[in-house]
Order: sequence, then C-alpha cells, then structure tokens
Amino acid sequence: MGTRYDNTGIFTNDADIYFHILEDRGLKQIVQYETSVFDKLSDEDIDRIAVMNTLWKLGDRLYKLAAKHYGDPTYWWIIARFNGRPTDSHFRVGDVVSIPGPIETMLELYRD
Repeated sequence: MGTRYDNTGIFTNDADIYFHILEDRGLKQIVQYETSVFDKLSDEDIDRIAVMNTLWKLGDRLYKLAAKHYGDPTYWWIIARFNGRPTDSHFRVGDVVSIPGPIETMLELYRD
C-alpha cells in the first residue's frame, strides 16, 4: 500500500525566516515534502466509494479512526482529505465524520 507521500517532491529549506529555529537546533536546513494537491473526486469516483458516517467524539483522533476502519493508523490522511479537514483540530465534538472505503479504492483515487 502507498503512503500520502507517494509521488511527492522533497526539498530542503534553509529560508532566512527559520534561521533562529535552525540555529537553536544545530541545523543548517530542514527537509520537507511538497504539499500534495488532490483533484476533486468526480461523480464516477464517488460512485465507487462506500461511505460510513460517524460522530466525532471526545478523544477521537484521525489516526484512531483509520486504525479502527482501515486497520492502519497511517491512513488517517484519507479520512482528513475526504472530509476536507486536514487535522484533528478541524473537528469538533458532534461533527459528522465520513469514513470512505474501501481503502484500496481510496488509495487508487488519491494516488493519481
């Protein structure tokens, strides 16, 4: 199975804005991944997806939902991407969270 970093560029960052942070850590630069850009899913793509909805509860985390529904916590980003909310902090107790699947289909759709 792939990761969210498949086909993502890697670059080094030594921008002046980070000078003090880098200096404090004894680094000259940091290595970063480019931000992935995903196209909006087409109607045909959406027809291939089974969606299960759940409510965001106190203590929920995207990685926990991914572990529960996909058997792998590293697929948290699929739930985040599908819901249009990039991190746990973008969810509030009581929010509806859509869990798309099957995982193989989601990886195929988001890999392109």
